[in-house]
Amino acid sequence: MSTIHLHRTTTLTPEQYVAALTDFGPGRSKLFGNSTDEYLKVHYKGQSQADVTEGSGGIWERLHYDWSDLNHVILTTTDSNVWGGASGHTYTFTRRPDGMTDINVVVIRDGRNFKGRVLGLVLGTIGRRILESAFKNSFKAIEARNSSFEAPRTDRRETAKAVGASDDDVEPLGSNAGPHHRRHVQSLRRE
Repeated sequence: MSTIHLHRTTTLTPEQYVAALTDFGPGRSKLFGNSTDEYLKVHYKGQSQADVTEGSGGIWERLHYDWSDLNHVILTTTDSNVWGGASGHTYTFTRRPDGMTDINVVVIRDGRNFKGRVLGLVLGTIGRRILESAFKNSFKAIEARNSSFEAPRTDRRETAKAVGASDDDVEPLGSNAGPHHRRHVQSLRRE
C-alpha cells in the first residue's frame, strides 16, 4: 500500500476546485488527465455526493465522492480493476488570510491484485513525480477555466455611475473581496 501526499497553494477557492472536481461532463480529461471520457460513467450525482467510474490507460476505479464538507472532500474507491482496500483520495482545503487556499491531498493506493500492488509500489516511489505533475496540470487547467469565467475588470466607480450609483455607494476592493464578497455586495444593492 502506498500513501502519497500532495500540496498546492492556489488562488482558487475550495468551492471553485470542488466544482471542477465534481464536474463529470464531457472533456473532464482536460482538467483531470487520468479521467478520460471513454471510462467516465456517472452512476449517481446528488447535491453533495456522487458515484462515478473513471480511469484511463486500462486502469479504472469506481469512486464514491462526498463533498458535504467543502473543506474536506473524500473520494473512496468502491471497485476497481487494480485498486482495493483503503484506496481513495482525501482533499483538505484551508483558506489563508491572504485570500489563497492551501490544498492538501492524500492518495492511498492499495493494490487488489498483483498489477495493483506493483503499480502502488511504483506510484509510491518513482511514480510520485507523475502524480505531482498531473496534480499541477489539473490546477493550471482549473485556474485557466475559472479565469475565463470571470468578467473583465473595469473601473468600479465608472461602472457604478453607469448604473446610477454615487461614489459613496462603491465599496473598495480589499484583500478579502473575492467573488463571494462581490456577490454579497451586489445582493445588498438590489434590496
